Amino acid sequence: MAARRPGGPFVATCPTRELLDQLADKWSVLLLLALADGPVRFNALKRKVEGITQKMLGQTLRRLERNGLVERRAFATVPVTVEYEVTPLGRSLYGIVDALRNWSIDHIGGVKKARERFDATRDHAHGRREIP
Repeated sequence: MAARRPGGPFVATCPTRELLDQLADKWSVLLLLALADGPVRFNALKRKVEGITQKMLGQTLRRLERNGLVERRAFATVPVTVEYEVTPLGRSLYGIVDALRNWSIDHIGGVKKARERFDATRDHAHGRREIP
């Protein structure tokens, strides 16, 4: 294992900062999860990940491909068929991404309660009241 740089991603020039920024992006996480079972075509990914625009899907896939986490394959069909698959490097992240997904599912109730408490305290402190 390589020696860790003092300060790591807390240092502005650390190259891991850019990578962490992408890995923490909701679209990257969702796309890695969507690709977990094998290759998926572009339009199938767009349908599978609700709310992602075609532009954002393309940008996120390119960033994942650039970082070696996803592989793009084009097939000489009319029109051209393109599919994406997680690389071995990307697959090494799956346990972490899946654990994050599972944590989110297991703890969403507590998070919702915390949000409600925060919002009620904040609204009360600022003299706001909820309008029915």
